[in-house]
Amino acid sequence: MKLVLEKRSEHSEFMTLMSPLLAIALTVFTGAIIFAIQGLNPFEALYVYFIEPLTSMWSLEEVFVKAAPLILIGAGLSVCYMANVWNIGAEGQLTMGAIVGSIVPIVFTSWQSPLTLVAMIALGALGGALYGAIPAFLKNRFNANEILTSLMLVYIAQLFLDWVVRGPWKDPKGFNFPQSIAFEGWQLFPTLGDGRVHIGIILAVIAVVILTVLMSRTLKGFEILVIGNSPRAGRFAGFSRKKIVWFCLLLSGGLAGIAGIGEVAGPSGQLQPTVSPGYGFTAIIVAFLGRLNPIGVLFAGVMLAITYIGGEAAQIDLGVSDKTAQVFQGILLFFILACDTLILYRIKMLTSTKQQSVAAE
Repeated sequence: MKLVLEKRSEHSEFMTLMSPLLAIALTVFTGAIIFAIQGLNPFEALYVYFIEPLTSMWSLEEVFVKAAPLILIGAGLSVCYMANVWNIGAEGQLTMGAIVGSIVPIVFTSWQSPLTLVAMIALGALGGALYGAIPAFLKNRFNANEILTSLMLVYIAQLFLDWVVRGPWKDPKGFNFPQSIAFEGWQLFPTLGDGRVHIGIILAVIAVVILTVLMSRTLKGFEILVIGNSPRAGRFAGFSRKKIVWFCLLLSGGLAGIAGIGEVAGPSGQLQPTVSPGYGFTAIIVAFLGRLNPIGVLFAGVMLAITYIGGEAAQIDLGVSDKTAQVFQGILLFFILACDTLILYRIKMLTSTKQQSVAAE
């Protein structure tokens, strides 16, 4: 008796919907095994990790703080991936958006106006978009693989950030710590209420709505779908693959840049050597978990934000390492990709007789 994968005649709509749910269930089951191996009560550990972040107002606020950049970046990446443009460097675009957007509060320190915040967001988007333009240019001009170029640019951006906060932008009154001056007034994202939730979550929802309309109601969205599903058909229809590459990388880079300035003008309040715990990479999981659909990304972003808060709670309450807490995200991505196989293939059991007949053929 043998299990084989048999190609379906067409995509399974049922498995398209069930794949992320199955991946989540398998991730939880695997996590329970990991906790049990470490000598922890798996039910208690899973409660701390997935449920406890939803039980208090403070933790709920922190979930939305972390969900905002994940949704912004994930929504942009979902458009990229629908077009088969593989932007893996959103973390670098986030970092560059944070740097460029911070020009306003660091260089023009006394400028306090609503336009200050608008300029910071615009420059953040510009910085991320221009950084995303580099792999777009290399792809279109030299056919360089955008996976490699965008990923390598992440480390350049992070090293550049480290240099500016230890060098020209270091706060002279900061006791030699590698950080910029603290942002104040209109240089910070306004909060919604008395907590830490800021307007970044509103920008994320607006981005989701705009991209939903773009993908479902506009010619550009149709172009992206056609180019992604059938480049040959796209060429016959007169659609330009190169223009789609430019559009997708500029769009996703710009949204990542807004997420970056949202981090330094929100939770951090200044530039530091690290502005993100890896949102640009986690957003890849968000995009796939959300089925490359902006609305799906909205919910997937909240779920992955829960894993950040749950991971921190697990470290405090259960004494597990940060690596154990973070491994859930990697396991989830693995199961998403594995379960997506069932959209195109079905599992079939072959008996010994059938195996012999197949071998004979």
